[in-house]
Amino acid sequence: MQLQQLVGVLRDGSLPRRAIIVTFDDGYADNLYHARPLLERYDIPATVFVTAGYIEQEREFWWDELERLLLQPGTLPEKLHVNVDGSTHEWNLGEVARYRQEEYEHHRHWNYGKDDKPTPRHHIFLSLYRLLRFLPEGKRQKVLKELEVWAGTKPTVRRTHRALLRDEVIHLVDGKLIEVGCHTMTHPILSSLPQLEQRNEIQGSKKYLEQLLGRPVSSFAYPHGSRSDYTPETVAIVREAGFTCACSNSADIICRSSDPFELPRMQVEDWDGDELDRRLREWFGG
Repeated sequence: MQLQQLVGVLRDGSLPRRAIIVTFDDGYADNLYHARPLLERYDIPATVFVTAGYIEQEREFWWDELERLLLQPGTLPEKLHVNVDGSTHEWNLGEVARYRQEEYEHHRHWNYGKDDKPTPRHHIFLSLYRLLRFLPEGKRQKVLKELEVWAGTKPTVRRTHRALLRDEVIHLVDGKLIEVGCHTMTHPILSSLPQLEQRNEIQGSKKYLEQLLGRPVSSFAYPHGSRSDYTPETVAIVREAGFTCACSNSADIICRSSDPFELPRMQVEDWDGDELDRRLREWFGG
């Protein structure tokens, strides 16, 4: 089912049982080159929520930059001193200042959402991630540049991690199978911003994508997406901007009483087919 179809059936109370809507967040180029061919093969519609400010930028998403700097194999200085919004933070990498390929391979499937921190590098990554996620984009980029100097590296856009280009966004929506939705300009924690800045992030992304695509963009997804990452004022701004629905990342199944502007979603992780099948049966009751 298309996301916009869902809006209609929620409105008239005809939500079908066991329907599935597929969404992708952020706007990675692999949505076009890997996801779209599979969606077309099986005729599965989807919505891609694009972070408009990263389109055509010669940098990775900030969390990927942080991963590249700290969690890739290689040698880094043992001590890290970095200024984050006026406060100095210090860490010691210790024995993992030199991070071997075999160690990297062993931990490569680690996810920041997990509680464990297998090495000092992972501890530092998680600490910096938690600090950077609340910063405005300008201050966040300043810290990343400071980290690049410390690491002795230059900005790099890996083919596997890059965002969509303008022409690729246009190509993504060729046909009627995939729609593009908005995911703000810079992927901030909206609840941490004043209402004016929230409005600029939300309305700015809508204006940018509509001008790029030459068509209305009616769907929105809150960055990060938990209930603490946006506020009732955020929801009101999304409504006022002219969107017809918005997705959160609250883990739940959509039902007839679901608010179209706080739609829950079940997150699919790096699972194989058997695990995905098991999860779907669990979510849908067998």
